[in-house]
Amino acid sequence: MLSYVQHAHSSLVQLVADGADAGRIADRAVAMWRDVDAALSPIIGQRGVAALFKRSLLLTGAHTSLVTALDDVDTLSNFAALRATLGQLSSANAIAMNGALLQKFCDLLINLIGESLTERLLQSVQDNPSSDGAVREKSS
Repeated sequence: MLSYVQHAHSSLVQLVADGADAGRIADRAVAMWRDVDAALSPIIGQRGVAALFKRSLLLTGAHTSLVTALDDVDTLSNFAALRATLGQLSSANAIAMNGALLQKFCDLLINLIGESLTERLLQSVQDNPSSDGAVREKSS
């Protein structure tokens, strides 16, 4: 598994350990996807990222409502459909669904641009997450 996928999964699991609900998990997952979109759009374009994301949804058997919501979308600028879907699931199911989507997305990207470039691009996301995507420590 790619180190970014492991990092993303660990980040979400830590949120659950800190007592986060599915809504917070969904918010963090969407922030991760925004970071991925921002890193990859200059390379493969916004439509390319959207196409890979939609294909990932289909291949993972994601919720039909999520696939339908994205049918006519050429870009994924706000990920509202993903946020809504993940927010309705249990924390464990939200993490599992996001993990499956991210893994499938990375697999498809590797087939497109190669493992080395995929690792480098996603490493930059891991090293420099957006301010809204950073996991903050829970204050007591």
